[in-house]
Amino acid sequence: MLARGQDSEMLRYTLGDAYFEQQQFEKAAEHLHKALEFKPDYSAGWRLLGKTLTALERYREASEAFDEGMRHAQNNGDIQALKEMTVFKRRAEKQLQKTKDAAAIAKSDADNSAS
Repeated sequence: MLARGQDSEMLRYTLGDAYFEQQQFEKAAEHLHKALEFKPDYSAGWRLLGKTLTALERYREASEAFDEGMRHAQNNGDIQALKEMTVFKRRAEKQLQKTKDAAAIAKSDADNSAS
């Protein structure tokens, strides 16, 4: 369909979802970004983009995607998506904190070794 010039948010979302299921997260993110260019208030697109960025361990970006998606879900009355993204955002932020903690420990260990 893309080759025939029939691009749309639903096509890009579907491609992103298929790549996500195949664990091809970079390709999934690419298509999901395109879907959101077509329809910026597409809360399902933001939800899947956040999950994709979490899988890529890009936790800060994932949290931002969930924030954006939650805003649109609230505006659109999509309560289920709002609830899901609240949980996913919390998980991404926990992972981000673990990453920061691990980096701080590694830095402290390196500083102690240098002393």
